[in-house]
Amino acid sequence: MSRLFFLFFLVITLAFTSICTAEQRNDPREQALSDTLDLWREGRFEQLYDSLSHRSGMTRERFVQNMKDVEIKPVCCFNKLNAFRLISEKRTTAKVFARLGMEGGPGTDASQSREFTLDHEEGRWKMRMTDVKNLAGAKKKKSHVSRVKKLSH
Repeated sequence: MSRLFFLFFLVITLAFTSICTAEQRNDPREQALSDTLDLWREGRFEQLYDSLSHRSGMTRERFVQNMKDVEIKPVCCFNKLNAFRLISEKRTTAKVFARLGMEGGPGTDASQSREFTLDHEEGRWKMRMTDVKNLAGAKKKKSHVSRVKKLSH
């Protein structure tokens, strides 16, 4: 009886750990989105930078520093990526919809649903940097140039 219990316990443990550690998805675009969110959650910002497309205009160092300052991040496991669906696909781009679970700073929604554009580069799908920055809440800095209104008397 104890062997049966041990075998049952071992099977359940292995099944649970394989589900949580190796979340493989069928669609390569969905897998790319999932992998990107994992890098962000784990704080592996240099690898995250390398995995993104449309990075021009921001150095790796500045991106890493900006991401370290972000209070929100994707949640783990099953709530991280849901309701994924392909909207349209061309040879080098795909538009997808997904609901992402997020956690962190004050006023953060538990999930965000939106469209993303993925680019096929270097033989794999990549999320765009602008989408990651938008999810993180990074906004463009406003110009410090002030305009003077002319007052008519």
